[in-house]
Amino acid sequence: MSARHTETRINPTRLTATRFTPALFHHGQKLLSEVLRSDLAADRVVADYFRQHRELGHADRGFVADAVFTVLRRKRSLSARCAGELTSRRLLLAALACLQGMNRRELGAVLSEAESHWLAHAKGVQVSELPAAVRLDLPDWLHGLLSEQFAGEDMEALVAALNQPAPLDLRVNPLKVGREEVLERLQAGGLRAEACRHSPLGIRLAGKPALSKHPLFVDGSIEVQDEGSQLLAFLVQPRRGEMVADFCAGAGGKTLLLGALMRSQGRLYAFDVAEQRLARLKPRLARSGLSNVHPVRIDSERDIKIRRLAGKLDRVLVDAPCSGLGTLRRNPSLKWRQTAASIAELSTRQAAILSAAASLVKAGGRLVYATCSLLEEENEAVVRAFLEQHSEFTLCSAQEIFAKQAIAIDCGEQLRLLPHRHGTDAFYAAAMERR
Repeated sequence: MSARHTETRINPTRLTATRFTPALFHHGQKLLSEVLRSDLAADRVVADYFRQHRELGHADRGFVADAVFTVLRRKRSLSARCAGELTSRRLLLAALACLQGMNRRELGAVLSEAESHWLAHAKGVQVSELPAAVRLDLPDWLHGLLSEQFAGEDMEALVAALNQPAPLDLRVNPLKVGREEVLERLQAGGLRAEACRHSPLGIRLAGKPALSKHPLFVDGSIEVQDEGSQLLAFLVQPRRGEMVADFCAGAGGKTLLLGALMRSQGRLYAFDVAEQRLARLKPRLARSGLSNVHPVRIDSERDIKIRRLAGKLDRVLVDAPCSGLGTLRRNPSLKWRQTAASIAELSTRQAAILSAAASLVKAGGRLVYATCSLLEEENEAVVRAFLEQHSEFTLCSAQEIFAKQAIAIDCGEQLRLLPHRHGTDAFYAAAMERR
């Protein structure tokens, strides 16, 4: 059911004057136009474009992708520099000149005389004097919600963190290797790698090196997974021999970690409504060495396959379909696609999915509701309404669950991860027990 945790794995290489060519600029302009027109996620459009243009080398792809994602992150403040002519060309030129620091001499091969004069004006725009929502590169409705929700906190630091590219996090497969061994092998191969702050299996890399052919990736010893996403599985805390479900499995990143924490014992269902997402799980599952995962496509949360398991499962994770606004570091186009109305529709859907998933949990079992959203309407409000309607469930302390696993993180009763505090994508999660 969940399709939000897509990750851009393009290597964002800083442009240098010796590398810049009119051809590269043309690719950037063309790709940006396609991204802005498409209803698909930006990273999918980028990946499709590069498959069609295999003549672009690794560094060239990195520059083009970096330029396009810079525009998506900063589109509103860049638009304020475009003097009323809001085209892909002007947005890209403004990004290269005002944010990536290229001068008019470096851009001269692609600039007309009129554009050269405009760009001088664009670089002189005082962003600090723009309205707050424009300066922070947020739509008005989202700026209003965040201003209210994070009143008294450093909202600007949060938004600044969301407007930065995400680091590349790995998750070690404990069935195959230990984290220290992986760190040693990565470092011996010339990669700068360090242990993540919170996840016992997490590793953070400097830069975004290509890993698809790395021996550790090929043999299933590592997977790409944000540290915050890893922590959700530790909140579920599955044990060997249990019956567990990842109710909105998607491509299965958390499914694989749940299975590893179960030591490949017991039964783990990976439910999703989209066959293509479950198809992406299959090669990852083959690399992982897990034998206890059972991918199951369902028609909806009311599918008969769900009802047959009512009251039988020890643990259920509901990583609900959401706005994805906690993943803006990776998917900046989401803030321009979502609306206040779409958030209201999502919260209704989330409540229905949570209620259906809860029916699977047996007495004494654990239910974890999670999203990669910042918004209370998709998070605390959904859980609050659920608990009011399901008195058989009670909240558990996320802090205590982590402490029992020697995971040191100051989170209180419900987990709220924020990029400027925790260095992860923004996640929310609440663990509940059926009495």
